[in-house]
Amino acid sequence: MKKTYRIEVDCANCANKMEEAAKKTPGVKDALVNFMMLKMHVEFEEGHEPRTVMQQVLKNCKKVEDDCEIYL
Repeated sequence: MKKTYRIEVDCANCANKMEEAAKKTPGVKDALVNFMMLKMHVEFEEGHEPRTVMQQVLKNCKKVEDDCEIYL
């Protein structure tokens, strides 16, 4: 399953950090952050609940970039 989320981030480097943090989250098969569009595209591994996984993605992103936001 793939979903797209609106994000808030200050710079392209920070967006890259968010993308890497999302990719390392269990349940995420792939993630792509588009800084210009302020969107995060996430592909979930089969059998994982997107809402639960995205809560963990947000926590992981906040660890690397504390002022970022993902609108779930």
